Amino acid sequence: MAKKERTDPIEDAADSSADLYDVATWEERSSLDGLAVAVYRLLSGSARWATILVAALLLIGIGGFSAVTNPGIGALTLLSALPALALAAYVYRSDITTTEPLGLLVATFLLGVLTANFAAILNSVAQPYFRPIGFLGTVAFFFLIVGPVEETVKLLAVRLYAYGHDSFDSVLDGAVYGAMAGLGFAFIENALYISRGIEQTGLDLGLGLIGVGGGITFTRALAGPGHVIYSAFAGYYLGLAKFNPENRGPIVVKGLIIAALIHATYNSTVGIGTGLLHSVVGLPSLASSFVYIALFDGLFALILLRKINRYRAAYRAAHEPDESAEAAKRSDLTEFDA
Repeated sequence: MAKKERTDPIEDAADSSADLYDVATWEERSSLDGLAVAVYRLLSGSARWATILVAALLLIGIGGFSAVTNPGIGALTLLSALPALALAAYVYRSDITTTEPLGLLVATFLLGVLTANFAAILNSVAQPYFRPIGFLGTVAFFFLIVGPVEETVKLLAVRLYAYGHDSFDSVLDGAVYGAMAGLGFAFIENALYISRGIEQTGLDLGLGLIGVGGGITFTRALAGPGHVIYSAFAGYYLGLAKFNPENRGPIVVKGLIIAALIHATYNSTVGIGTGLLHSVVGLPSLASSFVYIALFDGLFALILLRKINRYRAAYRAAHEPDESAEAAKRSDLTEFDA
């Protein structure tokens, strides 16, 4: 049940013609009011830009910028991101409402790249507290830190810009922009993994790219689509929250819980599942990883697509009367009207 917006007792009892400005109601009237509005807007905008600036500085600090600007590592990163890009494009194409502007999609992708750095720092700070507990500590780390933190920063990428844009005009747009934020997150994460993997070999960059770059790229290509799936779930609920403001908070939290649980379950089971396939079925390690990740991501991709298709069906049903009326109107036109 939706909550009724609360009002002051004076406003409840007063006649609609009564001027209650600065008594029980408020609106912008005086110069001071205008100044207050301007300062609030400045602070709101400053907070957004300060967040973006800090994220950009962190990107430089942890080596993400140098990784993506290196031609060899950049090329491998692009290859590793192709499966995630394909899935994000599918979610984009499934949007039955208005087409989303390319600039807004790119901006959300870039914000996904930037906000990922908050997760990298928080994960690094928290991990040592869980490591001494062993396997259970690792699982707890995934469920309490990695899943919630990474899904929150990806949703932040949508909230910083796309969420308030006029083009974000349907629930399904949340899934589209969530998928783009997930793509950005996967892109920078892949770049860092590939860069650090090559550095750890002790080989020069050329030999490292040839020797281990391909294997890491393949592994990261498998991990990328998961980020798109998780954040598309969270983004869908962010869209639902936008158009249900009376329950906005719980809806956003529900989306984050769903995304974080799927994410943490993947992290906790991928090693076990891959190992079982390798030992029981006899598949090579990379093949075992591919099969397990394909099954896991495929399951939740199907659940996501069912949710999207349910929205699409409801959208068509809601607009059929309008489309039928328009078709009837066109059929009534004479050759002179046309």
